[in-house]
Amino acid sequence: MLRMQNLSKVYRTHMIETHALRGFDIHVRQGEFVTVTGPSGSGKTSFLNIAGLLEEFTDGQYILDGVNVQGMDDNARSRLRNEKLGFIFQGFNLIPDLSLFDNVDVPLRYRGFNRAERRERIEDALAKVGLASRMKHYPSELSGGQQQRVAIARALAGTPKLLLADEPTGNLDTQMARGVMELLEDINAQGTTILMVTHDPELALRSQRNVHIIDGQVSDLVQQEASLAGSHAVRA
Repeated sequence: MLRMQNLSKVYRTHMIETHALRGFDIHVRQGEFVTVTGPSGSGKTSFLNIAGLLEEFTDGQYILDGVNVQGMDDNARSRLRNEKLGFIFQGFNLIPDLSLFDNVDVPLRYRGFNRAERRERIEDALAKVGLASRMKHYPSELSGGQQQRVAIARALAGTPKLLLADEPTGNLDTQMARGVMELLEDINAQGTTILMVTHDPELALRSQRNVHIIDGQVSDLVQQEASLAGSHAVRA
């Protein structure tokens, strides 16, 4: 699903050269749930932005679902991102004056789906996160955990093959965080590949595999016990 080989990312100014990633190698297989951990400044954000086609890399190779993204122009990257990827952020990023239905609808409109298909996708996505009965409500009427579920529904409505989650439980209390994690586990069990950045060691232990990043490099790949890996089969 996702493979990076000897990838590097260098930020340059007229005086300073900063290596965010160097010799970076990772392979995430279709159907996996992989967490990414590491200290602040380790390169996690750069990695996630490159994985999400939000930033270009300096050197190396990145293959996303069989497509080599090197050298793609902005339009091609945008099309690939819309077709393959879904994003969940720590801050929810919901539009406060839109209903839940309309919040989930926004990215679908950009992709050009007709009205009937958008409605079907929105209703299905909100049902998956347990909020079908509240689609006419507004974000301010929901708890933090429910708002994150809407953000997940918004990502799911586009039927992504890879879901990228950046600290999706960072703004939630422990109980809400566990509920969101259980939802992500259910989504993964249905076949969606998930790559999640987290600082929470408890959540990292619940994934199939933990990739630890230090100083822009993968320092270890920790395979979780089979009991934590979920019941679904991982396809190569």
